[in-house]
This record gives sequence, C-alpha cells and structure tokens, in this order.
Amino acid sequence: MTVQTFPSRETLRRLPFTLADVAILLGVLGLITLVTSVGSGMLVSFRPPEVVPSISLDPANLPYYLLRSTLRMFIAMLFSLVFTFVVGSLAARSPYAERVIIPALDVLQSVPVLGFLSATVSLFIALFPGSLLGLEAASIFAIFTGQVWNMTFAFYHALRSIPRDLDEAARLYRFSPWQRFWKVSVPFSMINLVWNTMMSFGGGWFFVSASEAITVLSNDYTLPGIGAYVAEAVRQQNLQAILYAVLAMAAMIILLDQLLWRPLVAWADKFKFEATAAAEQPRSWFYDFLRTSKLMRRVGMALGSMSDRLQRVPRPAGVLQIRSHEPLSPSSQRAIEHIFNAGLTLAAVVAGISVGGFVVSEVPIAEIAQAFSLGAITLLRVFLLVIVTSAVFVPIGVAIGFSPRIVRFAQPVVQFMASFPSTFLFPLATLVFLALNISPEVGATVLMSLGAQWYVLFNVIAGAQAVPTELREMGKVMRLNRRQTWLRLILPGIFPAWVTGALTAYGGAFNASIVAEVIEWGDITLTATGIGEYITRATTAGDWPRIVLGVSVMTLYVVVINRLLWRRLYALAERRFSF
Repeated sequence: MTVQTFPSRETLRRLPFTLADVAILLGVLGLITLVTSVGSGMLVSFRPPEVVPSISLDPANLPYYLLRSTLRMFIAMLFSLVFTFVVGSLAARSPYAERVIIPALDVLQSVPVLGFLSATVSLFIALFPGSLLGLEAASIFAIFTGQVWNMTFAFYHALRSIPRDLDEAARLYRFSPWQRFWKVSVPFSMINLVWNTMMSFGGGWFFVSASEAITVLSNDYTLPGIGAYVAEAVRQQNLQAILYAVLAMAAMIILLDQLLWRPLVAWADKFKFEATAAAEQPRSWFYDFLRTSKLMRRVGMALGSMSDRLQRVPRPAGVLQIRSHEPLSPSSQRAIEHIFNAGLTLAAVVAGISVGGFVVSEVPIAEIAQAFSLGAITLLRVFLLVIVTSAVFVPIGVAIGFSPRIVRFAQPVVQFMASFPSTFLFPLATLVFLALNISPEVGATVLMSLGAQWYVLFNVIAGAQAVPTELREMGKVMRLNRRQTWLRLILPGIFPAWVTGALTAYGGAFNASIVAEVIEWGDITLTATGIGEYITRATTAGDWPRIVLGVSVMTLYVVVINRLLWRRLYALAERRFSF
C-alpha cells in the first residue's frame, strides 16, 4: 500500500519560485503573444488611395478592435514617458532650455489634434511607403499629443518644487546627474507622475475616435479600432453598437484599473515625502500578490546592481575639466540672456510674419477678425469650465487624496469616469439635446467639460496625497477649525498641483472644443459658435489657409493667457507654496 504525501508549507516556502512567479511568467508569455498577434495587423500592405477594409459592427469584432486601440494607447504612453523625462528635466534644470521649452509646450498643447493630423498623416504615410504602419504612426502620434503635455507639465512643476534639503543632500553626496534623476527627481515626483499618467491615458481615449476615423484634406482614412467602430456606428445611427462599445470600454478600463493603475498608486505611496507614515495606505490585491514573487525581487536587485555599475563608469576627463571652470560673471550671464531673448523674439517675429502672410493672401481681413471673435467665444467657455470644475472637484479631490479608505473605492470610479472616452457619449448627448431642445451653445460647454474636468481632479488628488502626514497631524494638534485648515494647510498644500491641473484643463478644453462644438448623429449635425467649429469645418474641407488661421488663433489665445495668468501662478506656487 502506497501512502501519498504532500509537501509541507515549509517545503513550499523553500521552493525557488512562488505562485506569483508562475503567474508572472504565464502573463508575460501571454502578453507577448497577444501583442505580436494584434500588432501584426499594423504591418499589412497599404498604398493610398487604397481603402482600409471597412469597420464591421459585428460585436464579435469588438475585442480585436479594442485591443488594437489599447496597443496604440500604450505605445503612445511609452513615448510620452520618455518625452516627459527628457524634456521636463531639461526645462527644470536649465534656465535657457526652460525659456524655449515652456513656451513651446504652451503652443503645442494648444494645437488641436486635428491640426496635428492635418500636418502629419501625409508625412507618416510617406515615411512608411506601402505599409499601414504610416497611418498607424499618424494615429499614435495624435494620441501622443493628447497625453504628453499634461505629464510633462506635471513632472516639470514637481522638479521645480523639490525641497532645498533634498537638493543639498544630493550635492553633499556628490550625486551625478544620472543618480540625481533616479534617486531624487523621479522619486519625489512619483505620486504626481502616476496620477497624471492615469489622467493622460484617459485623455488619450478622448481623441481615439478622431485618430482612428480620420477625415483630413478631403481624404478619409480608417484604422481598425474601437474609435473607428463608434464612428461607424454613429454614421449608421446604430445605437445598439454604441452600447456594445460602451460595455467593451468599461470592461477594459476596469481590467486596467485592477492590474495596472491601482498597483501603481499603492507602489507610489512609498515615495511620499514625509517623516511620519500615514495611518492608512493605498492597497491593491494585485500589488500584494506581486510582492510575493521571488522573480520580481531578483529582477529588481539585478536592475539596481546594473545601475550601480553604470555609476562607477569613469567620466571623460574633458567633462571634469569643463565642470571645473569658474562660473560666468553676472554681466556675462546678462549678455547671454539678452542675446538668447533677442534670438527667440526674432524667431517668433519671422514665424508670425510667414504665417500671417500665408493667411492674409488667401483669407479676407473680415474673416480673420471673425476668427478672433470665435476664439474669444471659445475662451469664455473655457474660463467658465475651469472655474466651475475647480469649485466642484477641488473639495472632492482633497477628500479622496486625504483618505486612503476613500481612495480604495473612489479611485476605480474616478479612473473609470476619466478613462471612459466621453466622445462615445456625444451621439447620445445629441439625442438628449434634441429631445430637450438644449442649445448647442450650452451643450458644447458641457461636452468640453467631460474632456477637461479630470485634469483638475487628478492633480488635486495627487497634490493632496503629497501633503506630508506630519503637517496634517500638526493641524489637528493645533486644533485648527475647518476654515483655518483649508486656508492654512489644504489650499496652500494643493495650490501647485491645482495650477498644473487648471493649466492643462485650460489647454485640454480648447482641444476638446474641436469635437465638442461639432457633434453628429447620422445626418444630424449640431454646431456651436466657436473656433473649434471653425477648425473642424476647415479641416474637413481641406482648406489649408483656414486650418492655419484657426490653429493660429487658438494657439495665440492659449499662449497669451498662459503668459499673463498661468505662468505667474506657477511662479507664485514655487515661491510661496512649495514644501
């Protein structure tokens, strides 16, 4: 008789792997297989004016369309992170680079997605002749432009807010630029970066329809994806297909929240800049599961060892010699600044004259004046949106950020609402506006808020979470009442994060006006007065002079207000309200 025995718990603990290791290996292999299978569709042959196979509204195709769109989103997010780290660091560390980068970001965040598509579709198709990859690259680039500016501004502002004692510690330990970046800059900005990455990912979904079903310069281009699926459902007035797309998106958002965003929030909490640990911390079942992995621990140790070896690589003697030079005198620095500013001014004047000459030669002066009046109307909508969303979402964001208990159930709800592409609801909004006889002028403001309000909420949540626990405990010890707590702790603590959120909401609302001021349901089109409607009409008609005029007017409004208002608020946040 044979007696079957089972390994004891102690024996299982001594095994070289855990259940989490098995799950990770299987998950990685499955992910590689899935990405390879879905990504192969990006490399098929395509030669304009050929037509990409039409979108089928059969629900069985939805998983494939959703995966194609999600793959584009993650590719764009990877490029956005690289751009954020490089450009944000340059802007924060170099005053000369800052004077070029920040105005450039102000301009770029104000250029609508359709403006990028108008200029880049033909370029990317030419870069990848005979392949659908060109059209895919144009779509990914459009999604990238919907994600990257918010992340870059958030990272830049976090670096500008690093406390002086951390700077002094980095100098004391003689950190190299590489060590300073990974051991000071990234950890200090991690909470802000994680929440803004979540927000930017959701912002990318907002423009997924525009980036997959492209009508630009009188040519129609369609890529397989859930955005193109919804666009086709709108064209056919198929409400059932739209509901299928809504359910598919809901499933994907919940899956990403559980397997990606919630674990990241729990992991980022360890980078909170405080001396006293919070009583409650964000939790994630998947993060707790991954922490039991021996494989992940070994990979982390290997990466840490590799980083340490990179630090021991000797620097070239020329670098040391350059760094040993005496700093420039104040008069030399002022002379360089004057030359630098003069060069920037000259470049701006030359660009303005070139654009102005091109537009004036094709567009009547009266229409140019009309375009500026349309821009002013959209500007009023945007300001109203920022004021209302700040009044509504600042208290909500503070409540979520201050309470890990609330975060546990509020984060997935907020993440779902922010990630869900509100453009999917625009057709339903059209029917509601028609049924209730709501003016498109009012409806456009509501639709714009759906795409911009989350920038304020997510930044306020990140700002509230970054407030050190000891300051909150000190407020309790000092018996501050509710009014004093808000005026002396909460509002000063979240002010830098609110400025970032309001600034990106301001630019995002202008961008959202492109799709919010013109909404369609089959043959029914509702239009609101504004610069977004002007740009959409010009882009559909392929009218380059009016495209340039509309984009320039929108850019001018965004940049001027940024210079007069948001930059000054940034400076105030750095001077008065950094920890």
